[in-house]
Amino acid sequence: MERAKFKTIAKALLLTAFGAALLALATLALGLYNVAANRQHLQPVFSLLEFAVHRSVRRHASDVQVPVLDDPVLLQRGATCFRDKCLQCHGGPGMAQGDLGQGMQPLPGPLIDASKRWNAGELYWITRNGLKMTGMPAWEHHLSEDDLWAVVGFMHKLPQLSPREFAEWMLLDEREKTRCEPPMPKPLLPADAERGRRALYAYACVGCHAIPGTVQSNPQVGPPLSGMARRTRIAGVLDNTPQNMEYWLRETQSIKPGTAMPSMGVGEQDARDMAAYLQTLH
Repeated sequence: MERAKFKTIAKALLLTAFGAALLALATLALGLYNVAANRQHLQPVFSLLEFAVHRSVRRHASDVQVPVLDDPVLLQRGATCFRDKCLQCHGGPGMAQGDLGQGMQPLPGPLIDASKRWNAGELYWITRNGLKMTGMPAWEHHLSEDDLWAVVGFMHKLPQLSPREFAEWMLLDEREKTRCEPPMPKPLLPADAERGRRALYAYACVGCHAIPGTVQSNPQVGPPLSGMARRTRIAGVLDNTPQNMEYWLRETQSIKPGTAMPSMGVGEQDARDMAAYLQTLH
């Protein structure tokens, strides 16, 4: 008797799950779910995504080692990078987000309370790696390790700043004309093809080129890069060697002025890693 009851309940649950899956599929297939950026997700979708983000970040950032974050020089550097990289989307005490931040969904909220919702290691992980489908970019290839931690340090100071004090931090950098520049060159490491694959996303290569091993929407803007290792020439102007590929990735417009491929500001280490990955595409 109990077994028959259990089977009935199990069947009911399976049918309910199957029906829910069909309903979700039909909603997507018929275009009923509004993906417009001026419409927020439905609350269940928003809550599910927010739950997934919190659980994922806490798991992946659990072993991050946090340095000292209250050094005055580091905090000033963090203010510079915050102004140049974060302010436009997140705003600050007494300062509104820019048009870019205000027009996004999910809305990139203020970071005044970020250090209360996330610990320092988690804030570093988010800043370095970004968050999928939120508009939060990964700064791994565009900020040095020191600058990543400087931003985290400044976020920890934000709750202590009044609107006037925050404005003074921002204006100080304006007066001194300081900028959050790309990472300074360091001794090159051996080429890392996996890191190069990630860099293809960071420098937007996958937006124009179909590249094996990357997840994308099959762009048709630039030539596909499948079989790159077998090709003899790069853009018709250079022999296809790893060294020439690094050169091409860093100095595109200098090598072939007027080409549709822009110079993307690729760093030397990133170019080495990207070239290594492209050499795996046989």
